[in-house]
Amino acid sequence: MPTTFLRALSAGVLLTATANASFAAECIAPANPGGGWDFTCRQIGKIMYDIGAVEKPVQVTNMAGGGGGLAYAHVVNERSSDEELIIAASSATSTRLAQNAYAGLTADQVRFVGAIGADPGVIVVGKDSPFQSLGDMVEAIKADPGSVAFAGGSATGGFDHLKVLMILQRAGFTDITKVKYIGVDGGADAITQTVGGFTQGMTGDMSEVVGFVKAGDVRILATLTEERVPGFDDIPTAKEQGFDVVAVNWRGLYVPKDVSDDTFNLWADKLQQVADSDEWKAAMEANGLAPFTKVGGDFQSYVDGVVAEIRDLSKEIGVIQ
Repeated sequence: MPTTFLRALSAGVLLTATANASFAAECIAPANPGGGWDFTCRQIGKIMYDIGAVEKPVQVTNMAGGGGGLAYAHVVNERSSDEELIIAASSATSTRLAQNAYAGLTADQVRFVGAIGADPGVIVVGKDSPFQSLGDMVEAIKADPGSVAFAGGSATGGFDHLKVLMILQRAGFTDITKVKYIGVDGGADAITQTVGGFTQGMTGDMSEVVGFVKAGDVRILATLTEERVPGFDDIPTAKEQGFDVVAVNWRGLYVPKDVSDDTFNLWADKLQQVADSDEWKAAMEANGLAPFTKVGGDFQSYVDGVVAEIRDLSKEIGVIQ
């Protein structure tokens, strides 16, 4: 690991809670206050304390830098056996690890303890689109790959792009480099492209399109979730339509690699307690998250599978070597 990356700790770390003896555990949010990782640490930490899963308040430390890489390097190199440490993570974490965005660090250098909520992935079309199902769209692409263009809020090779490619691979379509994808600056710009008819589809997250759906400007062909999203029960999942893809921007935690199995299981149990609480259900509703609970070994296996698939796809489209 380059020493310059680690030296950035002194400049890149913003402590938003002062450590003292009253704090029994610490949650690192790998970004500045106000974002998704900060939300994960603060909400989960607060609820753990409120419901009695931990005896003392959880300290939150903001450690922005490298798209989460600074915090990841800090945990791997400095605190690999700290049993009182949890770190916020999301789908961006697994995507960046798969694409070697953390300067050679790998997913097996930490342990992913669980996810308990997610912003559902969606495939969206304009209100007048001829596609009435995800199957209709896939068949059109298989017949003429250039006939359907997608807009998404991530760059080429980012998670929005990969959602479409995973669906097509499940459908047996292998020439994925022919799929048209336009990466724009965020989900709002992406959905505007589709509303305006400049692209035939949009790939993104539920929170980015809810307003357009309610206004009748677009239709969601599929949610990329295990089950239908509460409040949008009329929208089928991709799995229901024969495409076994779950692609959500999950909210969860990892812990250092060298903690004991007992410690890993203890954090998994605490996270499960949060997932089962009324407080977390209220927090999800207030912040537009859908249920997505995978905790302990089940979640570790899920992340391992996602990282492997994203790595293969990224190689195939030339994002990584």
